[in-house]
Amino acid sequence: MTALVRLALLGAAVVVLTAVTPTLFEFWREPAFVTAGIATGLITLLAARVAREAPEKAALAIVLVVAAVTRMVALAEPPLLSTDVYRYVWDGRVQGAGLNPYRWVPADPALAFLRDAEVYPNINRADYAHTAYPPFAQVVFFLATRFGDGVDAIRIAFVAGEAVVATLLTFLLARLGRSRAGVVAYAWHPLAIWEIANAGHVDAVVALVLTGAVTALLLGRRVLGAVLTACAVLTKPYAFAVLPAFWRPFEWRAPTLVLVVVAALYAPYLGVGTEVIGFVPGYLREEGFVAGGGFWPVALARFLGGDLPGLVEIHLGLAAIVFSAMVLRILRRPAIYEPDRQIRDVAGLLVLGLFVLSPNYPWYYLPLVPFVVLTGGGVVWTITLLAPVLHVEWPGSEDPATRFLVWKSVLNGGFIVVALAGFALRRAASAWSHRSSAGPVAPLVSPTRSPVRS
Repeated sequence: MTALVRLALLGAAVVVLTAVTPTLFEFWREPAFVTAGIATGLITLLAARVAREAPEKAALAIVLVVAAVTRMVALAEPPLLSTDVYRYVWDGRVQGAGLNPYRWVPADPALAFLRDAEVYPNINRADYAHTAYPPFAQVVFFLATRFGDGVDAIRIAFVAGEAVVATLLTFLLARLGRSRAGVVAYAWHPLAIWEIANAGHVDAVVALVLTGAVTALLLGRRVLGAVLTACAVLTKPYAFAVLPAFWRPFEWRAPTLVLVVVAALYAPYLGVGTEVIGFVPGYLREEGFVAGGGFWPVALARFLGGDLPGLVEIHLGLAAIVFSAMVLRILRRPAIYEPDRQIRDVAGLLVLGLFVLSPNYPWYYLPLVPFVVLTGGGVVWTITLLAPVLHVEWPGSEDPATRFLVWKSVLNGGFIVVALAGFALRRAASAWSHRSSAGPVAPLVSPTRSPVRS
């Protein structure tokens, strides 16, 4: 059986699994959704290997057809596991009316004229939470809702952004001397299919902008990459972790332009004063990060040993040390260095940032999916394939730290095991290479004595 036929069969399996997922979800809820997603991810992992062996143009055509079909299937279903997209539509609608989305909660009587029967009833925290989304996200919401006042407009806009991501990835693969069909690792990835085309999460914008930033970096446009990363940060702040990869010591243009972009994007919304930060503090409190339990290492330590003093400070202190060491290593590199190393540096910063934050929801890991294509590493595969387990909350507890602890442990534990295994394998390979280059290995039997023969 040729590689092309095997790829086509794997694509058919991805389409079938995607098509049956809503029915499985209807009967068995989150566990069925997660199981189907992980199965799809494993097929995609296999497809990424097969695609390298197949004729490039034909393989790429199969990849894109399957990607389009799965997106259409996911778009045809209402959002299954999140209502965040309804807030995006609402924020776009408020701005379309010429109003500041940070000024009122959706339930405020001042906005009663904007309510409808489809979007407004599905907005989470409508009666007490101002929007939590930063200004670049707000610009995206406003622009997307100019094409339609509903969730489909947002989701289609994000899927269109995926087409740009796929285009950039194929360009980068060709530049790196790899088969463009390797984009299958993104195009068929279940995290992208369901969290973008179905749920319509704004983290799709972070994935798009960061992919553009990496492209700029590899083309020698580091300052442009920094500006794009700033836009990613002003969509979801956790993207801040990768910003140091786009700066060099004593280089003033990047930080200056980043500050200009931040000021320009915030300027239209500053009429509300400090309220422009929105519901971010309340969100961090609700998700357990203010108390510390939202951080997986802190929650695990408290579960195993009780609420010992200083756990949050220890976690953040160690994270700062590791992050600083990683940043210093990157800053010591030359202005231009190996493209593969540049990509791994950006991916490493993003992985570290997400590990430290250990978010409660799988869509936060969406920006890692393009790096599955660009690095092919076990770490990013493990994190993105296991991320959907966060959809399954541990029953019987209202405390966020307890609700998410088990599945966060599965996700982060898997990451740690794979990372340590990869480190051990690299060390072993390095030692073997060193021994091989050091000349002939000393004989196990002394040359002055003949080996004993039985």
